[in-house]
Amino acid sequence: MAYLSRTLLASILLLYSGLVAGLTSTLQQVTNYGTNPTKVGMYYYKPTTVKPNPAVIFAIHYCTGTAQAYFSGSPYAQLADTYGFIVIYPSSPNSGTCWDVSSKATLTHNAGGDSLGIANMVPYAISTWGADPNRIFVTGSSSGAMMTNVMCAVYPNLFAAATVYSGVAAGCFVSSSGGVDAWNSSCAQGQVSQTSAQWATQVRAMYPGYTGPYVPIQEYHGTADTTLYPENLGEEVKEWAGIFGYNAAAPTQVLQNTPLSGYTKSIYGPALQGAYFFLILNRR
Repeated sequence: MAYLSRTLLASILLLYSGLVAGLTSTLQQVTNYGTNPTKVGMYYYKPTTVKPNPAVIFAIHYCTGTAQAYFSGSPYAQLADTYGFIVIYPSSPNSGTCWDVSSKATLTHNAGGDSLGIANMVPYAISTWGADPNRIFVTGSSSGAMMTNVMCAVYPNLFAAATVYSGVAAGCFVSSSGGVDAWNSSCAQGQVSQTSAQWATQVRAMYPGYTGPYVPIQEYHGTADTTLYPENLGEEVKEWAGIFGYNAAAPTQVLQNTPLSGYTKSIYGPALQGAYFFLILNRR
């Protein structure tokens, strides 16, 4: 395969069984890549052999995690060696290393917060490595999944596709007091419910005046998650269905045991898929 496909991105975590041993390169840090108001760390893995104008995956870690831990515990570096793309691992600057998905700044285009720091890694990758701006992907787990949804809402012009593993809808964790990296129990416990239209209005307010396309996205969530309750998948689906003009209550296809046994995958249109699976993911 000459390039990273959206199908590959969606299946990455499902296929992983390896370790960092045997990689062709090592994790590196960039200390000055552009405007970075909250001092988000930037780490990257660039294989010895990279395709011309390579694709880039942003892999965003969970709460209590780090760029180094996500590098060691996820399959992206191994796949980068195989397919010749580059992986960027943002590292949270916050206490407990959760991501700020609650402040007004991070939920507003070019207003600051962790989201701006991550966004400014994109032009760095394009100018430094000749990355293809049409093949910049983003994914994350738990707190990183929340940030993935936020990036798709606040900076939709930067990413070609996204995969979310056990997150919440963009804006669901918003803090009424403007708190940075604030916990929202109502959202976490699946008690925040809005219509597709309400969610879509909230997303559009994060990038006022934006008229371009939004990011095709796949959302996965474990049915036994006791930190970010599985009801959040329904809200994520409603949110993006509202953006793409789909009916969140009427998927066009429902596939059992897809992509793996125990998964129920619903397809709402070309740009939105959601899946429940029987797995506990308790990281925030």
